[in-house]
Amino acid sequence: MKWEHAIKDYIHYLRIERGLSENSIINYHLDLKRLLGFLEAGEIDTSPLQIEKEILQQFIFETAKLVNARSQSRIISGLKSFFNYLVFEDYRETNPMELIESPKIGRKLPDTLSVEEIDHIIAQIDLSKPEGERNRGIIETLYGCGLRVTELIELKLSNLFFEEGYISVTGKGDKQRFVPIGETTQKFITIYTQEIRNHIDIKKGFEDTLFLNRRGRQLTRAMIFTIVKRLVEKAGIHKQVSPHTFRHSFATHLLENGADLRAIQLMLGHESITTTEIYMHIDRSHLTQVMNEFHPRR
Repeated sequence: MKWEHAIKDYIHYLRIERGLSENSIINYHLDLKRLLGFLEAGEIDTSPLQIEKEILQQFIFETAKLVNARSQSRIISGLKSFFNYLVFEDYRETNPMELIESPKIGRKLPDTLSVEEIDHIIAQIDLSKPEGERNRGIIETLYGCGLRVTELIELKLSNLFFEEGYISVTGKGDKQRFVPIGETTQKFITIYTQEIRNHIDIKKGFEDTLFLNRRGRQLTRAMIFTIVKRLVEKAGIHKQVSPHTFRHSFATHLLENGADLRAIQLMLGHESITTTEIYMHIDRSHLTQVMNEFHPRR
């Protein structure tokens, strides 16, 4: 079996059977292409069915010089998944990655913004320009609903259920969830759709897309990062802020104000509550208040 054939089948498996998002599939594919590049550079003639642990260890050793521990861990995990697939399909008897351990990495606490910092960032938006109302709607939606970037740019007009107070979001693995949307976020989305979006020459295929660029097409992930970066610089905030920071801030502020962790998990669309529990490490000050208020031995 050639590498190209094995990788093609594996990508099909990830997309159809595991239902992974396109971003996840791209990352898995890039890691396998990195391995192929290593084999070609070293003139190592081996197939996915014959490659041995020692070659993979050498690849990981060389890769570790170029990437951080977190990326290295992801690459190892991806390769284990690929060879597990080959074992599952009876192409191989064993997984050569089985005994290769990932580097120990600490759980990185996400950066968060205070409510005042978020208000200050939004205050930097130039509302005299058409894209100003759109950008305000974008930031308000990221923070007000805790969306991922991909979820934001793929949000549709048909996903908005303002009367019921919810939006329908398609998350990782094409899993859908309903997220509450507050009146403030609704207001700024409505201003954008009625005063700005209605006057855009919308291209075919994007009639239902909520946030559009000036050419009437769906925004890219890179554009959202650029919008946030420019606003943060104008605000003079020196934290590492990305679109995802607003999602972290959404969850943290809910938790600090007494929201149930399970409810936050559902709103964020986390598969496991363990992922949501990272927010418990950010600010524990509210836990004493919860204890004093609810425990019978307070």
